Amino acid sequence: MSAKCYKVLDMKESNPIKDKSKAFAVRIINLYKHLSNNKNECILSKQLLRSGTSIGANVSEALCGISKKDFLAKMYIAFKECVETQYWLELLSETDFLSASEFESINKDCEELRKMLSSITKSTVESLNS
Repeated sequence: MSAKCYKVLDMKESNPIKDKSKAFAVRIINLYKHLSNNKNECILSKQLLRSGTSIGANVSEALCGISKKDFLAKMYIAFKECVETQYWLELLSETDFLSASEFESINKDCEELRKMLSSITKSTVESLNS
């Protein structure tokens, strides 16, 4: 028996949260490489790598959830990973591993993702409760 995705996606169809979370993961991977290679930082940056790339992975899983509840659970995990990512970014900034401009740029993207994920989870909860 084959699994059927709750949110069926045409692979060529654009999906803003999927596209943004994947682009953000690419930025996080590049930031990780920069921090580990040029700043010799490997503890915080590894945590950042895990949480920052997990956002898109959970969004992808959510979009192929088997029910609305499964979709919500994965999107909520993506939201929590996004909040965790903001924490690691703040620590890297406050310990001078990231310049103010580097922090502002990537944190802006992270905040945009957080707002999108918050909106998605809230509207999904509302639709489940109606």
